[in-house]
Amino acid sequence: MVALLLVAVALGLSNFAASVGIGISGVDARTRLRVGLIFGLFETGMPIAGLLLGHRLAASLGQSAHWIGAGLLIATGGYAVVAALRDQRRPEAGLEGPAQPLGRMLITGLALSIDNLAVGFALGTYHLSVALAVIVIGVTSVGMSLLGLELGGRIGQRAGDRGEIVGGVVLIAVGIALVTRLI
Repeated sequence: MVALLLVAVALGLSNFAASVGIGISGVDARTRLRVGLIFGLFETGMPIAGLLLGHRLAASLGQSAHWIGAGLLIATGGYAVVAALRDQRRPEAGLEGPAQPLGRMLITGLALSIDNLAVGFALGTYHLSVALAVIVIGVTSVGMSLLGLELGGRIGQRAGDRGEIVGGVVLIAVGIALVTRLI
């Protein structure tokens, strides 16, 4: 059980870091719910998919899963920075609410959890209850995501108008950290 909790926390660290980046630009209650659900579903769904798809797929993705996930995060962060810079040039910028685009959140959730296919296979080699693994990983992921949003929101209040840019840079940093295995 301790090993499962440690795995869940390790998997949740990237969600925490990405949530800080999302939270910096400011989020409303709806976005908090969406981030928690999307990150939680991907974080729990990918290990289950790894269990179901088995060793062959996990082994074939292997190291490339980190690269794919990192590349998606860097691209998402880059897109966020470019969009924020473009929005700053428009006179109506800032009139929209703090809602995050659903597509961007889905891509981020996928990018953060794609390497969990291999984790799912590894969990399958132990005699763990799949239901228990799903609950522990899901609850930990959602909790760490919400904590990251809260911390990001506090940072974002200090960042002001540059919050969206800072958030994009954080996503890029998370992608780089995944490549270098810091997270």
